[in-house]
Amino acid sequence: MPDENVVLEPKVDAITIGGSLQGSFESMATRLSPLQVFSIKSTPDRLVVLRVESRDMQKNPFLFFMMTFEKDKITVEYSIVQDTSFKLRRLFVLRNLLSVISLNLDMYQPNPVELFQQLSSSIDDALNSLDQSYSSLVNNYDYIFNEYRELKKLGAQLMASNKSMTVQASQLASENEALKARLKSLEAYSDESLMSMIEDWIQAHDNTIDIDEFAKNYKIVAPRVEQMLNKMVSLGYIEFRG
Repeated sequence: MPDENVVLEPKVDAITIGGSLQGSFESMATRLSPLQVFSIKSTPDRLVVLRVESRDMQKNPFLFFMMTFEKDKITVEYSIVQDTSFKLRRLFVLRNLLSVISLNLDMYQPNPVELFQQLSSSIDDALNSLDQSYSSLVNNYDYIFNEYRELKKLGAQLMASNKSMTVQASQLASENEALKARLKSLEAYSDESLMSMIEDWIQAHDNTIDIDEFAKNYKIVAPRVEQMLNKMVSLGYIEFRG
């Protein structure tokens, strides 16, 4: 039986987009402070916006993303859990970046061309990664593609005029949120469903779980089961016993 205490370390990736500071990082931090999901720190030279989505058993950040705004660029570093969709994770992080940017457009202007290219590439990657069964399902819902084309049109308008940046960024964030929700619904098992399946299994097997047997029974890769067990421990749903 695999060691249930082994933690699969996430991979860390980064996105960089050019930008221009129009106000002050202190003012940006003040405006973002009501968003309690973020930890915010500012200096005269930069603003750091951090969100820790989950921690490991040692309470260290496990799933997170960090946006660093500097006078001439934005850098977004984010973790990706192994055996999950890297492309959908990148799209999720970009959506959060758009939300933060939209609240500060009068004080910080991202490079619209680079921002659109990152967003367009991420959406294309996510859609092209769907296998044939998913593609067949998506083809039954023409409105998804209509919304995607509308999003591309908004992106073109974003490149054409910085003056319309505030309105367009808000629309992009809204459209992107809807697209992410629809793409997530196409995944085989959500985190919540998998955690419920694990809890049922543990109750039916005298508070034990054989990861390989569970994974084989539900046709799930074992590393994802291990990652979900670690998440459940971090959330306090279960605990390991020696």
